[in-house]
Amino acid sequence: MLAPIDTLQYLKARLDEALDRLPPTDVEPTPEPAPQPVCPTDGDPAVRPLLSLVLALPRRPTHAPQLDGAQFQFAHAQRGTLSAGYGHAAEWEAAGPQRLRRLGDIARMLRRRWRREDPDETGFDAFAMLGFAASPDAVPQIEDHLPNAILWVPEIGLRSRDGEAALVLSATLPVARAELTARWHAALDRLVPQLYGPIDGPLMPAPLTREFAEPNRAGWATMVADALAEIRRGGLDKVVLSRRLDISGPRHLDVGRLLAALGCLFPSCQIINLRRHGKSFVAATPERLLSQTVGQGMHQGGGQVAVDAIAGTAPRAQTAEDDQALARALLHSEKNLREHRFVIDAIREALSGCCDDIRSPASPQVMQLSNAQHLWSPIEARARPGSDLFRLAERLHPTPATNGQPRASAQEWLRVGEPFDRGWYTGAAGLIEPDLSGELWVLLRCARICANRAELYAGCGIVAGSDAAAEWDETEAKLTAMLSALQYA
Repeated sequence: MLAPIDTLQYLKARLDEALDRLPPTDVEPTPEPAPQPVCPTDGDPAVRPLLSLVLALPRRPTHAPQLDGAQFQFAHAQRGTLSAGYGHAAEWEAAGPQRLRRLGDIARMLRRRWRREDPDETGFDAFAMLGFAASPDAVPQIEDHLPNAILWVPEIGLRSRDGEAALVLSATLPVARAELTARWHAALDRLVPQLYGPIDGPLMPAPLTREFAEPNRAGWATMVADALAEIRRGGLDKVVLSRRLDISGPRHLDVGRLLAALGCLFPSCQIINLRRHGKSFVAATPERLLSQTVGQGMHQGGGQVAVDAIAGTAPRAQTAEDDQALARALLHSEKNLREHRFVIDAIREALSGCCDDIRSPASPQVMQLSNAQHLWSPIEARARPGSDLFRLAERLHPTPATNGQPRASAQEWLRVGEPFDRGWYTGAAGLIEPDLSGELWVLLRCARICANRAELYAGCGIVAGSDAAAEWDETEAKLTAMLSALQYA
């Protein structure tokens, strides 16, 4: 087995060999004709050609290391998948109601200008991270580390699945060969020695101090009462209320240890880390907003689509018998089934404008996490030509699972009635490949982390029959998901 230093030298030699076989990189390739933009931008969006080179790793990394600088990570223990990106080869930001259309235009142009080479025939492709805040109109504050929406191609990416792994090196063209070689060698120097190092074990649990809660319990009761009054007036069918909790710990919160703890506690969730400007946004989410698989030769969207409808929650119990009783009660709860139906109906309606053959189960099943169990209905469809991941995400987000129903009425009610800006909580993030296949996850069970402090977010749906005390307890259980991992960070 190669030692880390041997692996580094091997990859550098493999990189040099692969570059020697490529056409010149200091001449910009002639692009294919670009599609007409769906949303014209102000000025040139500066979509330069991209080159990505995939190199097989001789052995699977033990983890995705936490390095200085910008990075992102998506890990799903149950699936056995891991993807991470470090640095920037290219990125584009957007905000406002047209944000996904603008980024989609860029991705469609980039698709025709993105050259990928896989000399080791790994089967891994290049990728970008797509992510966006809960509201298209949210203006990032000075303390925020993420823009409203971003399409981000990392300089060096790590991909792992089914026991195989590869690195993906990316750069914009044109670039002199010597400069590209030096840049990619430096990227390998930063990352590869850390891939096979020991994983820091969890520390002894540390006490966490609750510094600030918004709203407090009395404020929460008022919010729920106001929401129920609006539901009785007929202005809303459902609205999702959120809480923010600020905590501090006695030591610097180590994001690597936090991600490892979350992966152990929630193996069926997507564990996400978005790090920029020294701050991390971490989520442990069970909810897939959207996945789309584009078939070979399909260049204008289409393909298979999958969406998760998750709404309706019950706690877990100490014994298997009590746990099963809670699950049965959840499956027969009129209130929870009604809340779940709002989500299914809204997703089907959103998909009906761009998809055919929409399929959803006749009744939900129970998704069990370590701290809660939810009603879950997987929905599948076939996207029509021209319906790509960006257009589908624009139609779907936000669903009633994180916003409410009707959508516009719930958004307006929350704009006035919720006491804080959600930022990226209940937004979405995921990975997208050059053919526009990809997967986005709703950002739930979240924490924004800096030094020894963290801001946690959780919410729950309010419908007719909701009880403020019970809904508070539900949000406490969701906050506990992150708190239980943070004490080991």
